[in-house]
Amino acid sequence: MGNREMEELIPLVNRLQDAFSALGQSCLLELPQIAVVGGQSAGKSSVLENFVGRDFLPRGSGIVTRRPLVLQLVTSKAEYAEFLHCKGKKFTDFDEVRHEIEAETDRVTGMNKGISSIPINLRVYSPHVLNLTLIDLPGITKVPVGDQPPDIEYQIRDMIMQFITRENCLILAVTPANTDLANSDALKLAKEVDPQGLRTIGVITKLDLMDEGTDARDVLENKLLPLRRGYVGVVNRSQKDIDGKKDIKAAMLAERKFFLSHPAYRHIADRMGTPHLQKVLNQQLTNHIRDTLPNFRNKLQGQLLSIEHEVEAYKNFKPEDPTRKTKALLQMVQQFAVDFEKRIEGSGDQVDTLELSGGAKINRIFHERFPFEIVKMEFNEKELRREISYAIKNIHGIRTGLFTPDMAFEAIVKKQIVKLKGPSLKSVDLVMQELINTVKKCTKKLANFPRLCEETERIVANHIREREGKTKDQVLLLIDIQVSYINTNHEDFIGFANAQQRSSQVHKKSTIGNQEKRYELVIRKGWLTVSNIGIMKGGSKGYWFVLTAESLCWYKDDEEKEKKYMLPLDNLKVRDVEKGFMSSKHIFALFNTEQRNVYKDYRFLELACDSQEDVDSWKASLLRAGVYPDKSLNNENDENGQAENFSMDPQLERQVETIRNLVDSYMSIINKCIRDLIPKTIMHLMINNVKDFINSELLAQLYSSEDQNTLMEESAEQAQRRDEMLRMYQALKEALVIIGDINTATVSTPAPPPVDDSWLQHSRRSPPPSPTTQRRPTLSAPLTRPTSGRGPAPAIPSPGPHSGAPPVPFRPGPLPPFPNSSDSFGTPPQVPSRPTRAPPSVPRRPPPAVPGRPS
Repeated sequence: MGNREMEELIPLVNRLQDAFSALGQSCLLELPQIAVVGGQSAGKSSVLENFVGRDFLPRGSGIVTRRPLVLQLVTSKAEYAEFLHCKGKKFTDFDEVRHEIEAETDRVTGMNKGISSIPINLRVYSPHVLNLTLIDLPGITKVPVGDQPPDIEYQIRDMIMQFITRENCLILAVTPANTDLANSDALKLAKEVDPQGLRTIGVITKLDLMDEGTDARDVLENKLLPLRRGYVGVVNRSQKDIDGKKDIKAAMLAERKFFLSHPAYRHIADRMGTPHLQKVLNQQLTNHIRDTLPNFRNKLQGQLLSIEHEVEAYKNFKPEDPTRKTKALLQMVQQFAVDFEKRIEGSGDQVDTLELSGGAKINRIFHERFPFEIVKMEFNEKELRREISYAIKNIHGIRTGLFTPDMAFEAIVKKQIVKLKGPSLKSVDLVMQELINTVKKCTKKLANFPRLCEETERIVANHIREREGKTKDQVLLLIDIQVSYINTNHEDFIGFANAQQRSSQVHKKSTIGNQEKRYELVIRKGWLTVSNIGIMKGGSKGYWFVLTAESLCWYKDDEEKEKKYMLPLDNLKVRDVEKGFMSSKHIFALFNTEQRNVYKDYRFLELACDSQEDVDSWKASLLRAGVYPDKSLNNENDENGQAENFSMDPQLERQVETIRNLVDSYMSIINKCIRDLIPKTIMHLMINNVKDFINSELLAQLYSSEDQNTLMEESAEQAQRRDEMLRMYQALKEALVIIGDINTATVSTPAPPPVDDSWLQHSRRSPPPSPTTQRRPTLSAPLTRPTSGRGPAPAIPSPGPHSGAPPVPFRPGPLPPFPNSSDSFGTPPQVPSRPTRAPPSVPRRPPPAVPGRPS
């Protein structure tokens, strides 16, 4: 890969990291980076400190890293650090950096070992680092300490998974050499999210702490427990070195000396150590960014397009320009007027699919709720007949009347017309409330200007309430007009002759007026659930019900082919049933006033609806069919009253029936008129008037209410959002320009070929021998000296512990630079050149056979 890419790609990601940081962690996770994963005290933080060359990370026993640390290393002439949460402050003392990390961790997680997934962003500028972006994650732990929750293991695992599941994240799996590699938690997690091994790099720490006589050579040569990208070994400072303030530069020299002098590692010393690991990570991250560049570019372009429309309104923002506020105010008021009219009149854009609102809800009030309220206030038949009989007697006075008095008819009709005031005024209230709700929804677009939003809502709501009063006055006037003159010459009025003729055909049994006319009329159809019968049979069941003036039938379904039952309405009443604790249904019941079973062996028939509104609607329909609500009246007194008023006076009973038929006929005319006029009145005096007010007078009212500068003062959230969106827009454009400038002709290093990593899948059941035990047979086997002479053996820092064994200058065997010589029984291997001096002469013999060691 070209040098330009090496210099440009990682700084590009760092700049994007700054731009995205304001938009939350989800955006940060999309950027190419390296996540450092490992068990607790595996040496992750020490590796990062070696990269920087400074002590700057918290130290201690147990869980120390309790929040993800996003560490950006930037090559620079000066050496200092910056935190994202301390913008503009440069830290040149790295002890202060450590204290700031500890303080910021405690601020979010508490003082007693709690953890949090909110990252700390730290950028380190230094001439001693290569461009890298790494994330130091909390170490994998098993046992909670302090005030950590019992599921701390799973919390840490979930936090790590948030980072390493992303395809843009490389995984640096850190494992100590003095533990069994086959049981490495870091490698297991990496295998779960990266089964092909394309993103996993192994790091072996604490090589200097292995048992004497053992080494990890086969692991570092990627022969034992292989990974596709291989392993890099490092030697960190011990706790004693850290406590003794050993300089990191001296520790790096000691690490180099360790690899050059150790007989198992000196032939691969150039591929070991912290400097080599840093270089490898820089190359791998750059290659990874290069490989993901097309998808990365597409994501950036998608984000740019998604915010471009919003940013367009911010581009020409001039806070001090007076015309800007005037123009913005005009646009806001115009948009508010358009939105309000669309919600009332209906529109295809921004349709609410969850509930009725605006014009649709008002339409339902006009044509469903208002007629329902009229039906619901329908009079009680017995009370009405009693009132008619009293009116007739009072009009006749002391005399016995020979004819039916029309004054009784007028008195009863006027009383029934006055009752219409309640439903009519309630409709005005419902429409008024829906208009105010509509205004609140429309002012949400003004939320960027709190005072403008508040004033607009206040002014329009006050106007709606003002119109409410005038509309109610007009509604009352309409009803008073109907009361003022009873037009008995109306073409739909049956008149006295027809009323008397109808009354003569009606039996003495009290029935609903005009029932003959609607004998077979279907009043209502719909689904109801028979709840009490269903419980007996293991669960409630829904049926299709058909209500007529004579009966209530239910069918299997709405095709009405299979009739289940027909229930006559004679002597039926309806009453409410309290909803069950676990039931979401609303229930009402039918029962017989003569204590007879309503259906088979059931005294009550309980019917359930999904909402209380449906219950009220069904009860209103039953009222029309003559099934009245159960009222706590003394039935005995009613019967006595009936006998007193009607049974003892057949002539009075005929007169009552005649007046009853006249009232029923005239009230049907009045109801039809009121149902037509009330919605028209509300529409004219309230809804259309409010729309005209918003279009013509709202702007003037706003100007007169407050100063324009006060009205158009932005909220702090809006100002912050505008700045963030503009910053993001510029960052995205800059990123796309940089990506476009990168030479696309360069080719990244191809991924290494696959290796047999099935050991990771079966490590729980049959783990292979660890590096600690693998090398012992080799050290204890006797060595045969060659016949040919050789030069003096070099000094060995740590000879083998077995007595009787001669000093081993080095281990012959297969060498990675020469893959064709890996066969232990083939051509004798060669020794690579030492970095500082020529190697000693090599005995010409094959290596001894070791049981269980791969050749």
